[in-house]
Amino acid sequence: MRRVLQLLPHLIACAAFQSPAGATRRHRRNVSNSQESQQARRAASALGFSPVEAWDAYNDALQTSPLVVKSVTACVLLGAADLTGQVLEQKLQGNTDDETSTDWARAARFAFFGLVLQAPWNHFYYEQLDSAIPPTTEPFTATNGVKVFIDQFIQAPIFTVLIFVFLGLVEGKPVDAIQKQIDKDYKDTLIANWKLWVPATIVNIGFVPPILRVLYLNVIFFGWSIFLSLKLNKKED
Repeated sequence: MRRVLQLLPHLIACAAFQSPAGATRRHRRNVSNSQESQQARRAASALGFSPVEAWDAYNDALQTSPLVVKSVTACVLLGAADLTGQVLEQKLQGNTDDETSTDWARAARFAFFGLVLQAPWNHFYYEQLDSAIPPTTEPFTATNGVKVFIDQFIQAPIFTVLIFVFLGLVEGKPVDAIQKQIDKDYKDTLIANWKLWVPATIVNIGFVPPILRVLYLNVIFFGWSIFLSLKLNKKED
């Protein structure tokens, strides 16, 4: 388990490459992807793992300690997503000098969110969803349509509110300030959520094995967290 945690950044890269979404993109990858793959292979080899062995170790850990592995993966990805969001934010504001500094507390809040809320929520949510409505062998079925509807039009609105509340409380915002931000940004955030997550959820429920669903979500959530980071930390005019 310890070796798996040491390898998490490289395992995440392998997971993205092995996922269904990654499979559809592999034919479009260019030289930069090849270089990243070589770097991942070198890093894994340095720790005594080949990429295949690292991926197998990750899957073994998912079987033995699923919640821990999913939570640590989300912690790493969401923290990295906020750091990426900060870089983009600085570029959009035209801050290219050395005076701008990284807000590590902000990145830590997103990492903490992934560790204690995002991954555990989705772990137990998908367990309950699949228990109530068992997965089907075919991807495009009425059953999966119902599950996508539940996910995006019942679960997602609730979880979006939790994101605003959780990150606001961790940042130390008063309740009235959190309510004001929800009133201001909730509708736009939820619409943006549906644009990304409806198709992503169709793929997740229809094609991704249940044990890998939270990992798939974490990979997609990397990009979504950049959006959330920029949205929730937007400066008032």
